[in-house]
Amino acid sequence: MAPAPPPAVAPGLPYTPRMHTMTYTSQLPIVDLAAADRGPQARRLLHAQLHSAAHDVGFFQLVGHGVTEAEATALTSAMRAFFALPEADRLAIDNINSPHFRGYTRVGDERTGGSRDWRDQLDIGAERPAHVPGPGEAPYWWLQGPNQWPAALPELRIAALNWVERLSGVAERLLHELLVSIGAPEDFYDDNFGTHAHPHLKLVRYPGSAGDGADQGVGAHKDYGFLTLLLQDHVGGLQVEREDGLFHDVPPLPGAFVVNLGELLEVATNGYLVATKHRVVSPPGATERFSVPFFYNPRLDARITPLTFPYATAAPGVTSDPANPLFAEYGRNELKGKLRAHPLVAARHHADLLTAEGRQLTTAG
Repeated sequence: MAPAPPPAVAPGLPYTPRMHTMTYTSQLPIVDLAAADRGPQARRLLHAQLHSAAHDVGFFQLVGHGVTEAEATALTSAMRAFFALPEADRLAIDNINSPHFRGYTRVGDERTGGSRDWRDQLDIGAERPAHVPGPGEAPYWWLQGPNQWPAALPELRIAALNWVERLSGVAERLLHELLVSIGAPEDFYDDNFGTHAHPHLKLVRYPGSAGDGADQGVGAHKDYGFLTLLLQDHVGGLQVEREDGLFHDVPPLPGAFVVNLGELLEVATNGYLVATKHRVVSPPGATERFSVPFFYNPRLDARITPLTFPYATAAPGVTSDPANPLFAEYGRNELKGKLRAHPLVAARHHADLLTAEGRQLTTAG
């Protein structure tokens, strides 16, 4: 993945809001992570760009990340081979078989905002034994468990788990630079990750238009965790909500990851860093679109301590949405989302969590 050049920025200036945010409405700020290795001045410019992008927009394009085109091709080739398998092979690892929400989701079986998403996907997480919650344990431990892999495609497991490890390293480095950019210690949240972090990978296919006038590839939403790094193909369809309240296209930038901030960074900074709504519009006709979102998430039981940083007094507060409460404990955020997004899995394996009492267990604390 050959990195695109970073935008030109006036050197040596302190951060002021929107100073380094690109002004065109159809694109996002471009941040070059490799600038961290080019000396103190280049790193200061990187921090100015990161600060502005994370505070003003919540989305940006990341180049200079070090992931090669060969690494990306290894994953995307295996992904395309998976979606080309006979339907019976894909349904053999249907996520309805998994109480951990892992495996294949058929087109239309996932929900966002209560409406169906016109895509199918494979959900992959860290390979760990199932943790069935015991008495007194939080129900979010159901989210830990084994993945489901297609027997006909063993190379997919290797490529996907390699990607999880590779992107975890990129995201860790990016989070460190982002924290420094707002005056916080770079290792402030390291203890929330470590060997028990809860990364999540989706391999997604959008098969084209639903044919009934609905164009929701995936509905407007925010992500649960800290950072999302998205590899998208050339087709496009991703849209981001901007300051004008409208959704704007994010044209694919070769060699770049689209990065957005998750809800936990909004909670951690009391709204100073923003988790921005985004959606995908289905491609027209029978055009297929493929994308690979990677979610950099902490331990399920990580309770996110509020960040102490110089700009804290300018924080506007966390977004208020009674339909989507935010929690400082990561596992509660993710379980809340999974129960809503995958109603078939929830009904089959977690009916007790769908009752009023169960919802209290899911969100309390």
